[in-house]
Amino acid sequence: MTPEDFRKYGHQIIDWIADYRENVEKHPVMASLDPGAIAEKLPTTPPSDSESFAAFLDDLNHIVLPGVTHWNHPHYYAYFPGNATLSSILGDIICSGIGGIGLNWQSMPALTEVEEVMCDWMRQMVGLSEQWQGVIQDTASTSTLVALLCARERTSNHCQVHSGLQGEKSPLIVYSSTQSHSSVKKAALLAGFGLHNLRFIETDDQFALDAESLRKTIKEDLVQGFKPCAIVATTGTTGTTAIDPIAKMAKLAQQYNLWLHVDAAMAGSAMILPECRWMWEGIEQADSLVLNPHKWLGIVFDTSLFYIKDSEHLIRVMSTNPSYLQTAHDDEAKNYRDWGIPLGRRFRALKLWALIRDQGITGLQKRLRRDMENAQWLKKQVENMPHWQVLAPVILQTVCVHHCPPHLAGDDLDKHTLDWVNRVNLSGKAYLIPAKLDGRWMVRISIGAEATTLEHVKSLWEILQLAVAHKL
Repeated sequence: MTPEDFRKYGHQIIDWIADYRENVEKHPVMASLDPGAIAEKLPTTPPSDSESFAAFLDDLNHIVLPGVTHWNHPHYYAYFPGNATLSSILGDIICSGIGGIGLNWQSMPALTEVEEVMCDWMRQMVGLSEQWQGVIQDTASTSTLVALLCARERTSNHCQVHSGLQGEKSPLIVYSSTQSHSSVKKAALLAGFGLHNLRFIETDDQFALDAESLRKTIKEDLVQGFKPCAIVATTGTTGTTAIDPIAKMAKLAQQYNLWLHVDAAMAGSAMILPECRWMWEGIEQADSLVLNPHKWLGIVFDTSLFYIKDSEHLIRVMSTNPSYLQTAHDDEAKNYRDWGIPLGRRFRALKLWALIRDQGITGLQKRLRRDMENAQWLKKQVENMPHWQVLAPVILQTVCVHHCPPHLAGDDLDKHTLDWVNRVNLSGKAYLIPAKLDGRWMVRISIGAEATTLEHVKSLWEILQLAVAHKL
């Protein structure tokens, strides 16, 4: 492809994206295809000769688009808000257009320094002190893994340079809530702790970790000769957006010399609202935290911000320094290859820079407040309707609902829940996710797509009532 071809088709692609986003509401929200339906339309072997890019664009419309679930649809309420704002998309295009890879500061100085400044902008926006330094990882799963590796090395006095965990006399223990994200368990397993050395602490009636149960479990482990290592707190759990008591957990972490990591992947964006910062009271006593601007805030995926107070410890754990990457500037500048698992990195900070400059703090705050107000509106409707229930506190933008006809209970009620949410999803009118809470199915409604207004939420409420009445 020549530069002229690129210019020609590039304009067409920008127009395609603009048209898609302008008309996204016309599509069914969830792709409802059978597995293999897309693959069977693709050739089984690659082309031996060059094909026109026009043919690629044609296949994009006729093969790919029918298999797309539209995360930026105004009736997308599944998983979490996965906004990709248009300004952030442009930043991502520039990142790909430059095509550079950050291996050290010298390989692309702008990449390192823009990322450093953007992480500090976000630090200020969410009200963190200057103790914290940040780096962009790909996802919260990676960030939590990095945190637990740091915890492991601090507790074991850097066992990785000796015999690893195999040389430890006492098993190292990790603690988190039963409501914590699945990535916490995965990270602990990948970090070598072992499933038997994970403790999932029960929650209170608000679905937040019970600090007294945590204290008792730590003491029991000490009596049995185990070595408590790390606590993972969650600000905004995946199931219900519950808020773990970070301040109480921080006291226990300090008392027993444990690493405290805070998972604020989705809810962390809300901390740009001063009125929400009570949710992570005690955060300054934590050792590390993660928040994902690629969720509710609106940055194109993959932009997970990992913050740590002891960056020297992080570098010691993660550092790699082959001769071909050593430069005369290594003592003067950050080398982000030593701040995480990958050696190289994309210029992801451009996505963050573009969005913050486009919307400003006040614009971002306005959108988040709108979503929280819409969640409160829906909560009131559900509470005032017979046979409907709100199952968890509506703290942010997620509403957990249940429709409970008086003649149904137990497994029959579970079947009813799964049936009506499936009707909603297959209708294409909205996309919701069922999840289990206290062993029974309920439905999470995660409000936060950039295009979702109060009128859309009102329409959703009508859709839900039609679905349970078998009229959808």
